[in-house]
Amino acid sequence: MTMEQPTIGDAFGDMITDAYAVRTGIGPRPLAGGRLPRPVIEVIERDDGLINGAPADHYLDEPDAWQPHDHRALRLCRGHVLDIGVGAGRIAIELQSRGMAVTGLDTSRGAIEVSRRRGLRDTVLATVDEYARAAARYDTFLLLGNNLGLLESRERAPVMLDALARLANPGARILAQGADPYGTSDPVHVGYHERNRARGRFGGQLRLRLRYRMVASEWFDYLNCSAEELETLVAGTPWRLTSIDDRDRPYYLAVMELMR
Repeated sequence: MTMEQPTIGDAFGDMITDAYAVRTGIGPRPLAGGRLPRPVIEVIERDDGLINGAPADHYLDEPDAWQPHDHRALRLCRGHVLDIGVGAGRIAIELQSRGMAVTGLDTSRGAIEVSRRRGLRDTVLATVDEYARAAARYDTFLLLGNNLGLLESRERAPVMLDALARLANPGARILAQGADPYGTSDPVHVGYHERNRARGRFGGQLRLRLRYRMVASEWFDYLNCSAEELETLVAGTPWRLTSIDDRDRPYYLAVMELMR
């Protein structure tokens, strides 16, 4: 028997659309037994076969449910803000409510639609590389919600950091939340780190795809790295790493400032 393969598409967007419908009651909702709202689960498939799942509702969390490092990050925002990987808009909408100029950028059409339905006024559907050709300029770039991972790899990070420099006003800063992956003793993860290093990759560099119902994303790289590894990635770019706030270890908040 031939196994059917998932359709490649906007798995994150489909998932966050359903999560929004379950939370608000607005729009069609996935139902259990045709009657009860079914929890929306984000399924993450790693390239070694590991499958993880977690409720997707946290993408819609209000500030009282955020992690402490999110609140500390918001206190560092200034000027015109670009929220990269805006998702359902939780951070950008809060900044907007405080009177700040904020743009939400994402590659997921479904995520952009949900963030707009939740009230975010300024959104862009594009990659960072595509948007770097725009005339807009920003004072703060946000990579929160573990979106430091969007640096992807040793090869990709300087390309993305250069693109952000082209969008930056003088004195701009990047606020990026990451996770140090190396405190684990789980043999599944330790073995994955060793496998990565043997292939010339960072130990915490993930190769993933998202699954939701019948849809999967394309495979992509996502980087979990230590603060020391991040410093090596930033070296030689237009940015300098100025501080690491690791009060919520293994999570940390990195601040990078433009050197011109």
